[in-house]
Amino acid sequence: MRIIIHGVGAVGGVLAAALSRSGQQVVGIARGAQLEAIRADGLTVRTPQETFSARFDCVAHPSEITFEADDLILLTMKSQDTVAALEDLRAAGVRDQHIFCFQNGVANEPTALRRFPNVHGVTVMMPCSYLKPGQVSVRAQPRFGLFDIGRYPHGADDADRSLAAALDAAGFAGFPMEDVMQSKYGKLLMNLGNIIEASVGPGVDTAPLRQRVRSEAETVLQAAGISWVDVGAADPRRDAILKVAEVPGEARPGGSTVQSLRRGTGHVETDYLNGEIAYLGRRHDVEAPLNARLTQLGADLVRQGHSPGDLSVEDLTALLDGT
Repeated sequence: MRIIIHGVGAVGGVLAAALSRSGQQVVGIARGAQLEAIRADGLTVRTPQETFSARFDCVAHPSEITFEADDLILLTMKSQDTVAALEDLRAAGVRDQHIFCFQNGVANEPTALRRFPNVHGVTVMMPCSYLKPGQVSVRAQPRFGLFDIGRYPHGADDADRSLAAALDAAGFAGFPMEDVMQSKYGKLLMNLGNIIEASVGPGVDTAPLRQRVRSEAETVLQAAGISWVDVGAADPRRDAILKVAEVPGEARPGGSTVQSLRRGTGHVETDYLNGEIAYLGRRHDVEAPLNARLTQLGADLVRQGHSPGDLSVEDLTALLDGT
């Protein structure tokens, strides 16, 4: 069994390095300076407990891989890049291989299922960062990350169990789950605050705004008949498996949307987070103005070249109130 990791950034980088170190055969798909650094010196992972480096095969494009029937393919790119990645995989000969969506949001799984028969959802609970080419970090202990894994739209199979076992052996915690989308909707609710953090900057108290946005989203999910499970601080597994801890000498860089703005990637994931709630609200005749305004804000911040923290809490509150 090989594990193909499509998108060796923060999430994909920690996965690739830890799985490779554990003896798992890994092939990464990366690009640009990250690809060059991995090929030259491997990938370094900084954690609260240790720093380690790993070497693994890495290519620039799926067309460079001769895919095998028992390959497990992990999608670890942002949701806005999923369609292009799936098309590249299909052109490279992928057909019945199992595809796992290690991604935020809930739109990737149905997008993949249009093209491939064996699709799995994965809830990613791993506070990690892409620091610079060839180096990533993860701020968790004693396990690097916690993952709920299951077939889409429901069920759990041998592929889920095999991947969970490989993750466990590599220092993660994998949990096969019959209805993984309940877990993914729980994570979606958490991720609605990503654009809020990116707007006003990390470390700013935005709890009241986050709660307003989440409450609106819960109303939308209930109207849509969608249930979820809490994967946040109330998840009892976290106390024993996944405690957030500091990496020595490293300041917290903020969440994934903060990191995207800071690196100037030219896009953020907000359309698939707050935008999912706006979409569901429109489908089910439920007003969701807060999430709709945050979706537009994400696009505006990118288009106008903003950096994290360019807005004040007062600015953001006025925007959400439509004033």
